[in-house]
Amino acid sequence: MHRTLISLICTGGLLLGPAGADRPTDGSVLPFPEPPMAGLAGTRLQDSTMKWPKKARRLAKDAPNILIVLLDDVGFGISETFGGEVRTPTFDKLAKEGIRYNTFHTTSICSPTRAALLTGRNHTRIGSGTISERAVAWDGYTGLIPKTAATIGEILRHYGYHTSAFGKWHNTPATETTSMGPKNHWPNGYGFEYFYGFLGGETSQYEPRLTENYNHIEPPHDDPTYHLSQDLAEKSLDWLDDYQAFSPDKPFFMYWAPGGVHGPHHVFKDWADKYQGKFDTGWDAYRERVHQRQLDMGIIPKGTRLTPRDGTMAAWDSIPQNQRAFQTRLMEIFAGYVEHTDHQVGRLVQGLEERGLRENTLIFYIFGDNGSSSEGQRGSVSELLAQNNIPNTVEQQLKALERIGGIDVLGSAKTDNMYHAGWAWAGGTPFKGTKLMGSYFGGTRNPMVISWPRRIKPDRTVRAQFHHVIDIAPTIYELLDIPHPKVVQGEDQVPMDGTSLVYTFDDGKATERKKQQFFDNNASRGIYHEGWFAGTAGPFIPWDTPGSVKRMENWDSAADPWELYDLRRDFSQAKDLAQVQPEKLKEMKQRFLTLAEDNKDFPIGAGLWLRLHPEDRLKTPYTHWTFRQNTRRMPEFTAPGVGRVSTQVDIDVDIGEKASGVLYAVGGASGGLTLYMDKGYLVYEYNMMILEQYIAKSRIPIAPGKHRIEVRTDIPRPGGAGQVRIKVDGKDTAGTALKQTVPGAFTATETFDVGIDLGSPVAASYDARRPFAFDGKILALEVELK
Repeated sequence: MHRTLISLICTGGLLLGPAGADRPTDGSVLPFPEPPMAGLAGTRLQDSTMKWPKKARRLAKDAPNILIVLLDDVGFGISETFGGEVRTPTFDKLAKEGIRYNTFHTTSICSPTRAALLTGRNHTRIGSGTISERAVAWDGYTGLIPKTAATIGEILRHYGYHTSAFGKWHNTPATETTSMGPKNHWPNGYGFEYFYGFLGGETSQYEPRLTENYNHIEPPHDDPTYHLSQDLAEKSLDWLDDYQAFSPDKPFFMYWAPGGVHGPHHVFKDWADKYQGKFDTGWDAYRERVHQRQLDMGIIPKGTRLTPRDGTMAAWDSIPQNQRAFQTRLMEIFAGYVEHTDHQVGRLVQGLEERGLRENTLIFYIFGDNGSSSEGQRGSVSELLAQNNIPNTVEQQLKALERIGGIDVLGSAKTDNMYHAGWAWAGGTPFKGTKLMGSYFGGTRNPMVISWPRRIKPDRTVRAQFHHVIDIAPTIYELLDIPHPKVVQGEDQVPMDGTSLVYTFDDGKATERKKQQFFDNNASRGIYHEGWFAGTAGPFIPWDTPGSVKRMENWDSAADPWELYDLRRDFSQAKDLAQVQPEKLKEMKQRFLTLAEDNKDFPIGAGLWLRLHPEDRLKTPYTHWTFRQNTRRMPEFTAPGVGRVSTQVDIDVDIGEKASGVLYAVGGASGGLTLYMDKGYLVYEYNMMILEQYIAKSRIPIAPGKHRIEVRTDIPRPGGAGQVRIKVDGKDTAGTALKQTVPGAFTATETFDVGIDLGSPVAASYDARRPFAFDGKILALEVELK
């Protein structure tokens, strides 16, 4: 009875017998049962024989290594390999050594694409209908990949693969990323034996908020040559060296997903300068050139039309002359960033060649987890302005930029710059839409190349079968002859949604096997079915987030106008047939609703909820915190909402003469809040997304000794004006008005730190002294929400 109870507990309720002896060995239940000892255990040693059991081989001897490369926020018309104007020699090399896909799709947004890719399920089916930071309390939008949808890493690990993940993760609930976890939803908890990267949606490329396995770590503070993409390439090569040294008889699976080229667009000046003057004619002309080149190269079918610019997006001719240098430089930086990122992929591929691993390594190089991002709006020095729905003008951006060094600082750690939405639209040539739009291929169609020298012969025939990221997992399982498990780690598995791509490897014109696919992101939604596509854009305009608020307030999904396209004759969604074939549209709309319900997509528009109700953002249940001087790396989504909501901060300190250093800080150079001392003076600074700074400073230095500092912040409504009052030992010492505040988050991955400002520094005044550790003692720091 006792052993049975233990077995029941250890298998999550699945009764497998005392040692899993009754567990199936066909792969339907994972992990596989451990074989019994091959020897004999008698009463005495003399009566016993010691013999280890022979380990079962679950894979073919020539099972390939597998590398998935997933870039971030880059569209169909960027790479020279697919007709664009940005050099991508690694992507081009692998295309020539393998096969290309021009009808491959993503979900049009970060976390959902990654969850779908790693599990083979539609994003909403597995709780990933939006990014993890925007999770809401509906089943399809929890921001949590359930254990009922095991990842590629988890399944391959059980079959003997060594597994690793590098770069951006973005599939852990934002409230579970502190050093205390829980950590079962970190990459290691999803089957990756090694992880090196960042847990959130974006990070500075110069001061990234790094995590290695279960521990937060810091990059070099004073290395001017450091860049995260380079670091990821080096760490992945180090991991391969360990793999070859310690376990070369087993294959490996590596998931390599850099932050490039998601905002902030950070790259060294010499990479951006390669493109100086290349984009001076603007985004409209770029689209025309790229469209013609795509036709000439055979990337798109003959007769494919170039879709027009949306009426809500600015024409290049409308951009004032005094703003054009700013706008073109932002695109030059982006282009340099793309090439720099591709170069790091090249270092990894070269490393495989040098180690004799390339021949039998299957590489999926997916050029973007969605289309190019228009979240830079009209061009931005602080790209989370869009996520916070904060209205601003280009004039404000330029004024703020001049204050911190002018155009020359774009691309550096001093800004979180992103280009104008017009460039994102151009990056999606020949399609309509951008990232965040599930209804148009500018948001969902991304180039892909597959290369595997031992198995796939190079073929210039462009694969035009309709496919999606959910099809990668079943492709891998078919190649390895792995059945879809019914149970993994005691969890019943939900069915796979994907369709294997293997049939396209040897025949570029093979009949398409995928029959349908549904899309939804922020209520921009659609359905593909046997050559037809129906979709509706919804109320949200990605390149005008502040202006979208009013559209959303009165929106009814049932009243959305739908469009209909025959993709067999219309590659770019250029000819809307909704009025011509209303019955076909009606049929497609009903198919969408059926699929959406099955995939837990309801309510339509759930991903928009926090744009209307920022107060409902994911947060911890706490209203009071007590910190010590060693509090570090508390992610903003778990930290007290200083700077966003009304708070009372009380700090007991013991300081010396001319005390200096940070008392507490949250955020970074692109937006944040800091309270620090500088040669005895007490300074409060609210960095309003670079655009404005609200500063309060004590009139005289604070005397040495013990003191109580009180910071009272009153912010009546999210994003509204506020007031800050500071007292020392009960006496009014400083204060400032906050003209406006940040309603959502200052940054995606910067943290709340006590006694130091790790990562990107909030205040430019101590940038040269970062991390500007406090030289006194913080006896206690208490924060209470008001």
